[in-house]
Amino acid sequence: MSARSPLTVVAVNGSPSHPSRSRTVAEAVLSAIEERGAASGQPIEGEVIDLASLDPAALLAIASDAEVDAARDAVAAASILVVATPVYRATYTALTKTIFDLLPQGALEGTVVVPIATGYGADHHLSVDHGLRPLVASLGGWTVPSGIYATKADIGDDGAFSEKLTRTVAAASDEALALAGALAGQ
Repeated sequence: MSARSPLTVVAVNGSPSHPSRSRTVAEAVLSAIEERGAASGQPIEGEVIDLASLDPAALLAIASDAEVDAARDAVAAASILVVATPVYRATYTALTKTIFDLLPQGALEGTVVVPIATGYGADHHLSVDHGLRPLVASLGGWTVPSGIYATKADIGDDGAFSEKLTRTVAAASDEALALAGALAGQ
């Protein structure tokens, strides 16, 4: 029996703030995927990319930067992509969009995507469906059914997640692994 090839999981954090709830939820999804992968014998290679730490001019394609090129390539090569953004003006941040603007058409074909949005209140929960899903679909990606929307009420000051958020993270992680396996023909 041959060893399974590792699934590459890349979490993209589009929050300009540090620390951020968006990054906290993205890390939780990445950890859940890694734990579930380990339990099933599926090796996982994961990383988090904080877009705010990258060169802004290169993210806007008006300059060149090796770190931005590496981030773009990691996003395009991911088996599972976790996209986390705070909600501004009822949609994802401009910072989140920059990395996707650097990708060619079809760059996410065969890529499973876990969409995550965080906001102050529940008013913008549809930003996952009206913003992130179309962004991913425009590049050929597959979003999991359980998109994640988290508010300040879902994440305590101590970092503890609400029961609802914990369940949604688990469901999205399970869906991502199942869909990635199906797309890989496993």
